[in-house]
Amino acid sequence: MYRFLSFCVLGLAVGLAAAAPVSAQGFGVYEQGACMMGRAGAGVADPCRDASGVFFNPAALSFTSKTVTLGGALIGPKGTFTDTSGGPLDGTVSKLNDKWYPVPNFYVSAPFMKRVAFGLGVFAPYGLTTDWPATSEGRFLGYKSLVQGVYFQPTVAFKVNDQVSVGGGVDITYLNVELRQRLDLAPVAIPGTPYTFGQVGVPAGTDFADLQLKGHAWHAGYHVGVQVKANDRVSFGARFLSQQVVGITNGAIRTTQIDTGLSLPPTLGGYPIDPLLAPLFATGGQLSNQSATSSIPLPSQFVAGVAYKVMPQVEVFADYQFTHWSAFAVLPIDGEYLSESITESYKNVSGVRLGTEIGLGKRAVVRGGVNLHGAAAPDQTVTPNLPEGSRREFNVGLGYQLTRSLRFDAAYMYLYQPDRAGRTGAMPNNGIYSFDANLLSASVSFMF
Repeated sequence: MYRFLSFCVLGLAVGLAAAAPVSAQGFGVYEQGACMMGRAGAGVADPCRDASGVFFNPAALSFTSKTVTLGGALIGPKGTFTDTSGGPLDGTVSKLNDKWYPVPNFYVSAPFMKRVAFGLGVFAPYGLTTDWPATSEGRFLGYKSLVQGVYFQPTVAFKVNDQVSVGGGVDITYLNVELRQRLDLAPVAIPGTPYTFGQVGVPAGTDFADLQLKGHAWHAGYHVGVQVKANDRVSFGARFLSQQVVGITNGAIRTTQIDTGLSLPPTLGGYPIDPLLAPLFATGGQLSNQSATSSIPLPSQFVAGVAYKVMPQVEVFADYQFTHWSAFAVLPIDGEYLSESITESYKNVSGVRLGTEIGLGKRAVVRGGVNLHGAAAPDQTVTPNLPEGSRREFNVGLGYQLTRSLRFDAAYMYLYQPDRAGRTGAMPNNGIYSFDANLLSASVSFMF
């Protein structure tokens, strides 16, 4: 029973690898500015002049004016799991709760003298929210995963000459976690007997406990970039976001017993089951409230790209992105009474972003782009906590200069993920996850 309960808590904790919702490789979130989102995130060689270069390429701040940008995205994921196991649940469909999730961002750029610029950004490049009904088929692995990785990045950029700029910053990271999971009574051993509850007639899928895992931690990393303007038409750029391994030392597991109203069969005394389980939840019991620790990798990213002005009002962008997802190999959980680890075996992922920006007169700009990338999660990791897969993202955007010092940008993205086999319990995969999402983004920039 101890091993079974340990596995359940670990299944819940898989959601740790996940803050804002499912819109990039693994549990990354690249939608950190409305202007750049309209280009599908492409433009490391020539980021938007709205101060979001703090995230997309710190070196670009050397070429921007004094700007404050306030914006964010709304992400509306839609997903289902269809059981195809051929068993009693075959054909059962579980559906994500229909919600929109906000992902705000804030940037400041401030040139100083002729060659130096300072900046500050607040954004969430890693995270996930998945929210299934508490009655969904996958609830025993996890029905809610909320993880928010918020970065506070003070930045400095230096213009080497009129063509070359370098920049970097310190990423001060706050990681917050809250996860929910149910426990199934059927596989649990009956105290004092060689039987499990399932062997004496308790149906599989009988909820007897609700688990909540919470924790938070601070960590630090760094972010560097370079931008080269080869001439008036061609620019090159690259950036690197460092890996962080965030240790959560103050985690807590809180449990609630769920009454089943069931009794043992007469051959075993006919005793009510719920009182037999109560000692598990008492102080010192296997399912009592307890502290826990873990460590979560936030992988490094490398992006390189080129920007080309086809004509004065038309610019195209192409970026290559590499994310070191293989850093997420094992997820450890060390509780007071439960200690184990689960193999994740993520793989590194590459992606290509293509975008364009077309000026319409002196005030308006339209944008568009696509992003294509593969899956980071192996088949055994495709669970309700993170039903991740290869994705196709299609973007459009609009920018408008309202006044000389005030600019508005907006963007829309449709995210499509091909159906992927996954699981809601122990191996092997027992069904199909279907997923897509709509994303809206807007920002206002004040230029001084």
